[in-house]
Amino acid sequence: MEATSLLRLLSVTSLLSCTTDQARLTLSPSSSQFFEDDSLSLSCEEDDSSAGWTLRRNTTRETRTQCGADWGTSAGSPCKISYVLPWDSGVYWCESREGATSQSINITVSGGAVILQSPVLPVMEGENITLICRTQTSSDLPADFYKHDSLIGTGPTGHMTIKADEGVYRCNIRGHGESPPSWISVTAPPPAPSPLQQVFPVVRYLVVFCPYVISTVLMVSLYRHRPTDNSLHVSMATPRSNRAKEGLAEEQDDEARVSAESDP
Repeated sequence: MEATSLLRLLSVTSLLSCTTDQARLTLSPSSSQFFEDDSLSLSCEEDDSSAGWTLRRNTTRETRTQCGADWGTSAGSPCKISYVLPWDSGVYWCESREGATSQSINITVSGGAVILQSPVLPVMEGENITLICRTQTSSDLPADFYKHDSLIGTGPTGHMTIKADEGVYRCNIRGHGESPPSWISVTAPPPAPSPLQQVFPVVRYLVVFCPYVISTVLMVSLYRHRPTDNSLHVSMATPRSNRAKEGLAEEQDDEARVSAESDP
């Protein structure tokens, strides 16, 4: 392989295996909507703790404020809000000292009687997700579910499982009211691996394991065909045995000649 081809292969494989440090924002309970006076906690799950990730938010009242300093309580992680209020609704994210940011999430705090519990983080397009329409006291009342103001179905017990499709969703429980709208984000399925990605594991196997396998086979072969002690003894004993036979034959010839000369 030419040097340029090898450098090209190494460059591509390094790109395939390269990762970046990133924080993941998690929310518990995992829901995009909450009732007033509910409690919640958020945390930045860090790949690199030295990056100094902090939790920030934008609301209708404040911009880029930090957990612990301006809202919530934090003794490191997680950040807790004991009693959420409507003005806690907003966009939340993790941010490093260098300005890198995590995936953001939207939280809605409702002062009404009904909320829609839906995935707070993006889900895979076409994946099964469950929507829950509930009141403060019950999550098993019949509910109608809507996407972009079009009815998509009714859940007899307030639950509905659908194939994830990006858009604005809401629900309604008759006699109780309607939930605020929630935006569900989806991500595209991962692309099929490229031919290079399919070949790379084979190349890595050949480079890493084949020399070991070949050397092992050679060592075993040499070991099996090495001269043993028995073969050495046989090869050393054979010349002495042949010389003894030759001496015996010479003695027999001498005896025969003497017997012939003594006969009249």
